[in-house]
Amino acid sequence: MEPLDERTFRLSVELKQYLNSLINRNYIEKVLINQLFRSGTSVGANYIEANESTSKKDFIYRLKICRKEAKESVYWLRLLQDDSRANKKLVNEYSELVKIFSSIIHQ
Repeated sequence: MEPLDERTFRLSVELKQYLNSLINRNYIEKVLINQLFRSGTSVGANYIEANESTSKKDFIYRLKICRKEAKESVYWLRLLQDDSRANKKLVNEYSELVKIFSSIIHQ
């Protein structure tokens, strides 16, 4: 199984590539894309921070942020209403991360 730090990094790269493919978008879609980029890449950054936590409480707090950002990313991806394979793959991956983070939080 791929380590979560690598998985979240890879997902950020895939998200960046996907968003770069969305050219000639209107103003509203550009705002959505910006929001998605922020939340989507935040998952990995916050996971790195979680691994550097000095206490279990801080670790859980950071994982909750990861979960929240992953949920938000699914929301923005759905709001783009793009039926492409890349979009669906990203929705699935962020949804899986929500489940993984939830599982770790509730251990």
